Amino acid sequence: MDYRRFDLNLLVVLDALLEERGVHATARRLGMSQPNVSFALAKLRRAMGDQLLVRDGAGMRPTALGEALRDPLRRLLHGVEHDILAGRHFDPAGATRHFVLSTSDIGELVFLPRLMQELERAAPQVTLECRSLRPTDLVQAMGAGAVDLALGYFPDLGQGPFMTQKLFDHPFTCIMREGHPALDAPWTQEAFLALGHIVVSSSGRSQELFEIQLDSMGLRRRVALQSPHFMSVPLLVAGSDLISTVPKAVGAIFASMAPLRLIDPPFAAPLIGIAQYWHLRVQDDPGVIWLRSLIARLFLGRDPSPLNPDAAPR
Repeated sequence: MDYRRFDLNLLVVLDALLEERGVHATARRLGMSQPNVSFALAKLRRAMGDQLLVRDGAGMRPTALGEALRDPLRRLLHGVEHDILAGRHFDPAGATRHFVLSTSDIGELVFLPRLMQELERAAPQVTLECRSLRPTDLVQAMGAGAVDLALGYFPDLGQGPFMTQKLFDHPFTCIMREGHPALDAPWTQEAFLALGHIVVSSSGRSQELFEIQLDSMGLRRRVALQSPHFMSVPLLVAGSDLISTVPKAVGAIFASMAPLRLIDPPFAAPLIGIAQYWHLRVQDDPGVIWLRSLIARLFLGRDPSPLNPDAAPR
């Protein structure tokens, strides 16, 4: 039998007939007329090549085939009702989903402690994978469904098929070694420009904000070292009179690794807009909706960075 020519609505009638054992009771259960139930039974008998139910006193009883169809028919209709028609649902307590999050290595240090703590509590079987991708690769990965969310500063995701939720603004700070001569002198714009600087050119893009600010102010400083890596900076700064301007979260982490001092830039520095980003293809995904809501609850208006007085959860 070609199922494409078979009226699948008849299976609902057959399920009710096998349960109710009568045309009248089936019609009442399904809100149909008795003639329509009888007509449906006739079509089922022709399609199946079997009587399916036969008269037995005041009611009906299934044939051997009818009885054999009861359990698989129940499973089929249950699957349609709960897996297809009931709508998608995400239960974090029992979910085993694997989420992929894109953030920088510094983003992992800032966000993951709180996020993993909450995942362990609310969704103990959910797993998380972090990926650090170049901007163009990230756009493609999110469009292909290989990345569920991006968390941090990603200006390339601020348009097109991407959605954005701003979480908080994050400042820059200057880092220098303990005992640096500049700590005992007036901290002016001129003093800042006169020092040797380490500049990080990372794929995270936040450093570009500071460079653009300097250009807009017409300021030029001596760049002694330019590197694509953040993690070499604290040791380089701690062992020299060079300074570096980095996101404050980075500076706070560095200060825990080496004898460094943090000091605000001596002029108005830009703020880094930290947000979470997702592709329109997962806009209505219940799991991603839940993860977005969790991140918003943890970080919306709350910079979790070290040395931030608002970082403590409420």
